[in-house]
Amino acid sequence: MKHLGTGIGWRPEIAAAVEGMPGIDWVEAVAENVCPGHLPESLVRLRERGVTVVPHGVSLGLGGADRPDEGKLADLAAAAEALGSPLVTEHIAFVRAGGALTASPLLEAGHLLPVPRTRDALDVLCENIRIAQDALPVPLAVENIAALISWPGEEMTEGQFLYDLADRTGVRLLIDVANLHTNHVNRGEDPAKALDELPVEAIAYVHVAGGFERDGVWHDSHAHAVPPAVLAILADLSSRVRPPGVLLERDENFPAPAELERELTAIRETVEKASISMAPEVSAPEVSVPEAAAPAVSDAVVPAASETPEPTKVPDETAASPAAERASGDAHKASPSTDPARQRLALAQAALLSALVAGTPVPEGFDGTRLSVQARALAGKRADVVAKVAPELPEILAEAYRKSFVAYAHVHPMTGGYRRDALDFAEHLLLGGRLEDPDVRRQVSDWWLERSGPAPLSQHPAARLARATRRVLLRR
Repeated sequence: MKHLGTGIGWRPEIAAAVEGMPGIDWVEAVAENVCPGHLPESLVRLRERGVTVVPHGVSLGLGGADRPDEGKLADLAAAAEALGSPLVTEHIAFVRAGGALTASPLLEAGHLLPVPRTRDALDVLCENIRIAQDALPVPLAVENIAALISWPGEEMTEGQFLYDLADRTGVRLLIDVANLHTNHVNRGEDPAKALDELPVEAIAYVHVAGGFERDGVWHDSHAHAVPPAVLAILADLSSRVRPPGVLLERDENFPAPAELERELTAIRETVEKASISMAPEVSAPEVSVPEAAAPAVSDAVVPAASETPEPTKVPDETAASPAAERASGDAHKASPSTDPARQRLALAQAALLSALVAGTPVPEGFDGTRLSVQARALAGKRADVVAKVAPELPEILAEAYRKSFVAYAHVHPMTGGYRRDALDFAEHLLLGGRLEDPDVRRQVSDWWLERSGPAPLSQHPAARLARATRRVLLRR
């Protein structure tokens, strides 16, 4: 895998700070927030300076029962091409359930949920990743996620699941060491055992992030400083293989730039110190990189066989390249149909998501207490994102916003995007007579009227005057 170096997650809120930070080799941008025809000027300037930009998708739902959406794949491919990226990344997760496979309403989680580590789920995930690899112009890497809950009847450990996934598809891995820590606290899984079982040669890069613990549950918030326990897992990984890239994630509650720089320094020092103890370096398998991608630099390294409990099989490196994948023909299409596995997975995921977002009974085998924690976390996440998409609502509702939205979210599943969610929430407040203050009701009503159309309303003075006149007449 090509060397990336040390990077940070690019977010609009810290764009200027990131541009000014010394030693930033690359950045990662949320793919869904990148419009290929109108790239943020900050990203354009970083690219002009030679900083690599990697699009990181969050909405494909590769671990879901349905095959990947062609439109979302096309958007991810367009982002990679516009940014000249050497690879794209996504998650081993499902983000929606229901629909045609279950003859039930399609539900959106609004967040990443874990897939069961079963043969059925692995078969479906492998096929979904192959479909994505064929559609993307650059190699794909997929990330292990944090989880608050465990699926009953799992057949593999996380390390075994990721090993088989990489072995069968040639996909690269984005290893999030903060998520390994989260699963250690929440699910009792040993990070060292997971690293023992991982095909470390398949690592594309590593995520590092902070979180917090409450009532014995670790929340992967990306809004807190990186704790020593996460750096310890990074050191363990780096003692086995020098990761091609390491990236600091921070999504909100941004500290001063100097604090972010201190965290980046700690990450660099952790990798450097751990790498000193490694055996003589061995070159990792190469990944084909399109001409449009960032310039190639030094290769990463893999550990000698003696450094791990047993030799790890290297996944087929040619499969990591979309071109090589296509050149191999359509052999994977001749494999046994995944339709029965998709049906079984769809029913299981729909039952779980319905319990989390629609208040249906807890599926058999799940921990009801943990599901309640996860449900509250999903509702809180929705409230936070809607507050960003529609910042006027928290301003109008003030302290009542979060309590009102969380109560709404517990019984009203998200069926569209966050913009639709904000509109549905406002409509719920208005139609339910839940706004006793007439001034607050008027402001929410005005907000809903201005934004409920298929496109943003014109801000031309004449258009704004016409809308104001219409609102006055409607109130009369």
